[in-house]
Amino acid sequence: MTVLETRAELLAQCASSYPDMFRRRVAQSSNKVAFHFPSYTEPERWQSLTWAQSKEQVDELAAGLLSLGLQWEERVAIACSTRVEWVLLDLAIACAGGVTTTVYPNTHAEEEAFILKDSNSVILMAENAAQLVKVIGNDELNDQLRHIVLIDDDRDEGYGDDPRVLTMARLHEIGRTFLIDNPELVDQTVASLTLDKLSTLIYTSGTTGRPKGVELLHGAWVYEGVCVKAYDVCYPDDVMYLWLPLAHVFGRDLLAVQLEVGFEAVIDGRINRLMQGVGETHPTLLIGVPRIFEKVRAAVITMYPKSGIKGRMSHWAFGIGAKSRPYRLAHKRMPPGLAARHKLADTLVFSKLREKLGGRMRLMVSGSAKLSPQVQEWLYSAGLMLVEGFGMTETSAIASINHPDRLKFGTVGEPMPGIEAVIAEDGELLLRGPIVMRGYHNLPDATAEALTPDGWLHTGDIGYIDEAGNIVITDRRKDLMKTSNGKYVAPQVVENAIMANTPYAAQAVVLGEGQKHVAALIVMDADALESWGHHHGLAGASYAELSQRPEIYASVTRFIQRANQRLQHWEAVRKFVILDRDLSLDLGEVTPSLKVRRAVVMRHFASQIDAIYSDDSTVPWVQDLVEEPEPEPKGKKSKTADNEDDVPEDAA
Repeated sequence: MTVLETRAELLAQCASSYPDMFRRRVAQSSNKVAFHFPSYTEPERWQSLTWAQSKEQVDELAAGLLSLGLQWEERVAIACSTRVEWVLLDLAIACAGGVTTTVYPNTHAEEEAFILKDSNSVILMAENAAQLVKVIGNDELNDQLRHIVLIDDDRDEGYGDDPRVLTMARLHEIGRTFLIDNPELVDQTVASLTLDKLSTLIYTSGTTGRPKGVELLHGAWVYEGVCVKAYDVCYPDDVMYLWLPLAHVFGRDLLAVQLEVGFEAVIDGRINRLMQGVGETHPTLLIGVPRIFEKVRAAVITMYPKSGIKGRMSHWAFGIGAKSRPYRLAHKRMPPGLAARHKLADTLVFSKLREKLGGRMRLMVSGSAKLSPQVQEWLYSAGLMLVEGFGMTETSAIASINHPDRLKFGTVGEPMPGIEAVIAEDGELLLRGPIVMRGYHNLPDATAEALTPDGWLHTGDIGYIDEAGNIVITDRRKDLMKTSNGKYVAPQVVENAIMANTPYAAQAVVLGEGQKHVAALIVMDADALESWGHHHGLAGASYAELSQRPEIYASVTRFIQRANQRLQHWEAVRKFVILDRDLSLDLGEVTPSLKVRRAVVMRHFASQIDAIYSDDSTVPWVQDLVEEPEPEPKGKKSKTADNEDDVPEDAA
């Protein structure tokens, strides 16, 4: 079957709109649990809603919005963290014929005002008083925002009495009353929606300027649901742990997949409780960004001293796991001796790691940024299936994903069913299909630049498609650096190598454009650094103090030298600086989705960068980490980090 035939077959199965997907799911799974979520007064107590109970709440909220005068395709913004109320409000907006505008809760007041103005949002769903204060008193928004719905009413007397503000509880009351006199109106509104109507405005992170509003139609979400279901990677009896920001397209897309497939979703955006929550709710699916999986790996690697018995046992077990990978990937039986050792390693080490992840983890999916194959291979060694997917806001998130039965490390898998993918002459990946955006809101020139007349989306990503049909992304086209000796370097490749081999690192920003070599700015993980300080008699020392300790520099030097073994010689990091503070959202160094704004970082840390590239610098941490390679003796294989003994050492 051709791609177009597959697409036509799937479109024939589609619901007529995003809320129609919801209605279908309720009809099919009425008494099944839809959402599992924490009590916000008792963090360790979990509550649930069935699909039928969710519909009751959604219909009340939708009726409340209609009672407030929400018109067809008017924008309603949600500024809220990941919690079940976000999901219910988003569904209610759709069922009332409105369009959801997503706003990260950590967005600055100035940028939020821009998003609200650009989208022409007329109602704001604000999580709490901290969100309320960003818009109250903004003269530009006073006339535009007709109503502000407060999810958690934690206001004090200083907020005054703005007549536009009502609580979410009050919206429920208004909706219940409205439904008594208009019992069919919500159903009629849902029935009027079609696939070509606007559903969601999601604003890009804006790493290079003002965020752009991406217009996503009902058809994009509906098709995402049916094509992921057809790809056969998740099932109705799965339990997904959803912690990703719902203002981000990846998190939002997973709700559409849930509606189509019908699995249960644990909704909890408290990142500081992620591992606890996973342990308490025993999910089978965990969707995340590379940093989450890097942290899991780093926590295990640094848990025990390498010289101790538990450290040696872990080291041995992962060596056995590495030897088992080729057989398991090929679905072949292991030799008896290896099989016996693998079973023992699983009992002693790997099963304990899986238990930390709830004990039922079947599939983990990484997206949003490039995943290091090294991290993926390490988790696979422990019997944890981590696959990588590819997508962007402009493709409603998931455009391709590695199928667990055809896993190939370092790729983002095959295009989803019915999605076309080609590589342009300059190496750029182009995509086409129902998941592609309608365009950028109020930006016709940017839309024309991104979309060809026949519907191909310029992704801006450089890559190729391998012989098995898997997409391989090498880097963002605009991020490629060219050193002064004419070599092109993909920053993500180098950053992934650093992160995969430096357990205490939280971020790495690679430099080198126009310079004679590659260098890096390193941000340490604050919790790991604090733990290191506690165990080394430095309890109470600040991040700034600990990050500049000679022992930390010596440790990171060893880790980066290890990372360099995985890079081409011209990609190797020769010098680095550990920053004495984290990158700041307030200072504009990262976006609300925590993507690095390279230009801002380079400007703010210009003095450190100057020191890195100064020929006469005498500071120890800017000395060259790379020696010129010597020719290898003929027939001798070089040692690389692929060896089974290659586990990064403890920073101690």
